[in-house]
Amino acid sequence: MSESIQRYPSHLPYPFSKAIRVGDLLYLSGQVPMDPKGEVVRGDIQQQTEAVMSRIGETLAECGVGFDHVVKATVWLSDMQHFAGFNEVYARYFKQGFPVRSTVGGTQLALGVDVEIEVQAWVGPPTR
Repeated sequence: MSESIQRYPSHLPYPFSKAIRVGDLLYLSGQVPMDPKGEVVRGDIQQQTEAVMSRIGETLAECGVGFDHVVKATVWLSDMQHFAGFNEVYARYFKQGFPVRSTVGGTQLALGVDVEIEVQAWVGPPTR
């Protein structure tokens, strides 16, 4: 394995890394609404989005960056009727400006949740 690829393993019992750094970029796996113990968060779209954004924030912090480093987000919603409620929570996390974003609706998501978000962030040159 190349030294230029750094993997951040997930504590969940699924076959994926929660993040991978390649050079100046950090790729986070899609995050569904879970609490810190890995239990699915049910509730309205605002509660689910808050849980997703909190977990993304934790992973970004573990990797040494924050939401101001996010350059791209991909969002999946189970129904586009959730769009306004989702945006209400999502917008609060990007105080320095929004990343580019794609949003897809009408999708059946893992574990029967209503939102999944995947982000990529710029982290700068690797330190040696």
